[in-house]
Amino acid sequence: QVQLVESGGGLVQPGGSLRLSCVGSGSIFRVYTMGWYRQAPGKQRELVARVAIGGSTNYADSIKGRFIIFRDNAKNTVHLQMNSLKPEDTAVYYCNALIATITAPTVPDAYWGQGTQVTVSS
Repeated sequence: QVQLVESGGGLVQPGGSLRLSCVGSGSIFRVYTMGWYRQAPGKQRELVARVAIGGSTNYADSIKGRFIIFRDNAKNTVHLQMNSLKPEDTAVYYCNALIATITAPTVPDAYWGQGTQVTVSS
């Protein structure tokens, strides 16, 4: 069994910063791509950023230059540093990871965290 647990959400004023963290635990053999998605009320879940096992990254255009994603492979952890936050960044942020388990080391599957609320408001 694999779990992804997020932390770091909260309320912040426009222009402020937050760092989200996500830790994977359980029967993990290898973690491949890790990323963050978000879902605002009434909108579809969208990709924010992702980082491959080798470190290459992809960012949504709406957050380029403001957010940075990075990971610690030894700790099965991914972080999202969010700077210059805007009200439109308000959403539930979900951690996502492609993980191969010990019982199925050649068949990775996608896992999701429970989500953490980020609210940007004055």
